Formats: sequence, structure tokens, C-alpha cells
Amino acid sequence: MNERDIPPADTELKDAAGAANPATERRRGGNLATLALALAVLAAVFSAYQWYQNRGAEDTLRRDLARRFAEMETQNREASTRATQAATALREAEVKLGVLEAKLAESQSQQVALETLYQELSRNRDDWAFADIEQSVLLASQQLQIAANVRAALIGLENAEARLQRMDQPRYAALRRALARNIEKLKGLPLVDIYGSSARLDEVIAAVDKLPLAMDAHVKPEKSAAAAPLAGAPVWERVLGEMWQELRQLVRIQRTGVQDAALLAPDQAFFLRENLKLRLVGARVALLSRDTKSYQVDLSAAQGLLEKHFEKGDPAVTAMIGTLRKLQAAQVQVDIPDLAETLEALRKLRLPRAKTSN
Repeated sequence: MNERDIPPADTELKDAAGAANPATERRRGGNLATLALALAVLAAVFSAYQWYQNRGAEDTLRRDLARRFAEMETQNREASTRATQAATALREAEVKLGVLEAKLAESQSQQVALETLYQELSRNRDDWAFADIEQSVLLASQQLQIAANVRAALIGLENAEARLQRMDQPRYAALRRALARNIEKLKGLPLVDIYGSSARLDEVIAAVDKLPLAMDAHVKPEKSAAAAPLAGAPVWERVLGEMWQELRQLVRIQRTGVQDAALLAPDQAFFLRENLKLRLVGARVALLSRDTKSYQVDLSAAQGLLEKHFEKGDPAVTAMIGTLRKLQAAQVQVDIPDLAETLEALRKLRLPRAKTSN
């Protein structure tokens, strides 16, 4: 059914109220108009109220949207700032990470180099220690063979033995036993104070010039002739007297009071002292070279010169003679052992090392 099939409302009303009277129709028409107007007013009020309500809600919604948009904008700006800061921090972290990686690579390369160096040092440390020990033993052997310096040789061997003890390696056991035997032999030797005896000889040589000669210690002064009697004598007598005085000066006779006291001229006395010094210097040289025979001969000759030409009653001469006797009685030369056993042990250890290095 369409719109054309529906009859109009006015037609239906007219049909229904065809038989009514006109007054009733007018009242009904007024009531309908009032009702329609009231409905229209109510509809208008309701529409206005709805519009007002919708407008308030729209404003509230708009304000909420604006506030939320503002908050979102603020949050977006903060997020953008944080993102920028994070990007900056990330770049800085990347730079620091690159630096750390470079340092790590450098430290790793240094560690590798240090490990290589340590391995090389650990391989060569024993060689260096063995070279030091060998050098100490060779120096000790030279001190014994050339200078017979037992003390210096003993110090060198003890240092080598202490070094071997710190290393504590079984392959050096034979060398340590040889060193111990050589050290015991050197400690058992009698003490020969070569340098002390040499210093005492130097003191004796320095005191030779101060020793009094025997002829000077016992000279008795002669009484000089009185010149007063010649003052009133004649001229010829004074002349003869002066000539006699001059002749007496040419020859002098001294009474020493000592039997067999040698009379020496001043220059001969000088050469006597120098000869005594030469004897003492020769004894010192023989002492340092361990020449016992020459040492004894020179000391005996020096002692003979002192007893023959110098005043034995003088305390300095007596003390010097006693010093020479003590030096002559001291032992100069001892049988110094060699270090053949230790050197042989070093040679046996050196051969495997030479083969390994080749």
C-alpha cells in the first residue's frame, strides 16, 4: 500500500463527525488546537532543553578535548625532548663504547705482548742466573790464581751458592756440592793478612827518615880552644893559630863510644836511608806477589841495616826492629786450592745449554 491508498485525516474526521452539530465541532476544534499548541510548546521547550543540554555537553566535551589535546601536546613535547636526550645519550654512549673498545683492544694487545715477554723472560731467567753464577765462580778463580785473595774468592763462591739455593733446582745439585766443598777448603786455610802486612810495611817505610843514626847519637862535643889568649899574642902567632884552626877543620875525629859504629858522610847517610827504603819496598812487592824467599831476604837485609847503622837504644828503632821481626815470622804463602771441581761442574752444565741454544 502506498501513500495514495491512505485516506486523509480530515476526511476521516469529517466522516466520523458528519452527524454532529456545529457547536460541538467548534469545541472539539478548539481543544484540538489548544492541545496541539501545548504539544508544540512542549516540543519546543523539550527541543530547547535538549539543545541546551547538548550545547553544554558539547562545550564540556570540547573543553575536555582541548585539555586532552594540550596534555597530549605537552606529553609529545616531553617525549620529543626525552627522545632527543636519549638520542644524544645514545650517541655519547656509542662514542664511549668505541673508546672503550679501542682501549680494550689496546689492553689486549699489551697483554699479549706482556705474556710473550714474560714467557721469554721466564725462558731466559735461568740462563741469566746461570751466567751470573758462572761469572762469580770465574772471578773467584781469578782472585785465587792471580792475587791469592782468599777472602774475595770466598765471598764470590758464597754469593754463587746463595743464588743456587734460591733457585732450588735439582739439576744444579752437583754444582752446589762442588761449591760447598770448595768453600769449606777455603775456610780451612790459615788467615794470611797480606794487606795488613803491606800497610805495616808502608808505615815502616814512612818512619825511616826520622830514625837516628848510631854515629849521630853518641857524638861527644869537643871543647873549642880558647881564642882569648891569642888576642894579645903577636901577629905571627895569631896567623899560625888561625892556620892551625883551618887545618883542624879538614879532619875531624869523633868518639862514638860504640864498637864498629859506621862513620858516614852526610850524602852516604842519605843513601843509607834510601837503601833501607828500597829493601822495605822490595819486601812489600814480594809480599804481594807471594814470593816468600825474596820477602825473607829483603826483611833480613833491612833488619841488618837497622841494627848496624841506627841507634838501637832509640825507642823508634827498637819498635821498627820488632815490627820487622814479626813481619818476617808471619806466614806469607799458603797452598791455595784450585776450583777445578766447580769449574768442571759448570762446564758440564754449559754444554747442554749451548746445544739447546743452537
